[in-house]
Amino acid sequence: MIHLNNVSKRFRHPDGGWFDAVRATTLSIAEGEIFGLIGFSGAGKSTLLRLINLLERPEAGAVLVDGQDLTRLSASELRRARQNIGMVFQQFNLLANRTVAENVAFPLEIAGWNRADIALRVAECLEVVGLTDRAEHYPAQLSGGQKQRVGIARALAPRPKVILADEPTSALDPKTTQSVLQCLADINARFGVTIVLVTHEMGVVRAICQRAALLDGGSVVEVMDVKQGEVQALSSAARDMLEAA
Repeated sequence: MIHLNNVSKRFRHPDGGWFDAVRATTLSIAEGEIFGLIGFSGAGKSTLLRLINLLERPEAGAVLVDGQDLTRLSASELRRARQNIGMVFQQFNLLANRTVAENVAFPLEIAGWNRADIALRVAECLEVVGLTDRAEHYPAQLSGGQKQRVGIARALAPRPKVILADEPTSALDPKTTQSVLQCLADINARFGVTIVLVTHEMGVVRAICQRAALLDGGSVVEVMDVKQGEVQALSSAARDMLEAA
């Protein structure tokens, strides 16, 4: 579903120098997989995630999603392609002046859906994340976990093939974290959506990921098969890094 071919990204420092956030990286993620990106703060996890939907455009390399090279698309073609890629943010990014239902409806309005179809789809998505009874509430009336589930419903609304989740549980307590992870796992199982999850917590990777890539200094150090127990077979340096993360 996702293939990054030798992608890299650098940013300019205020002093005029350059910082390599992602060094030449090649990575493939299978259709229907829950794939983790883990590492220390500053390792390049979030930048790599944002390269997948071209919120950050790579300096070099190709980004293929569902067989389509996003780096070769026009602006209008990229907008259409992004409708197949949902995004879940660490700080929720909900619109404070919109109700829960209106927040979920927002990407559908942008995509030009008609009102009746929007209403039906919003109801479906709120049922999936268990927030039907909060449809007319505003974000300020919700708990952190409820806000994140609204964010997940919003990402799911356009029926994407991929959902990118950037540290979706880092602002939540452990119990709420488990409910949000279970929500993502249920969506993956029910709809076959490919999920790429950025985290600095190994417990999150072990909870729902099939595989994960360990990043350090902008590079993928190792790719592990979590469900097959390959975490235990990592190099000692990589294992120490994971446990510290």
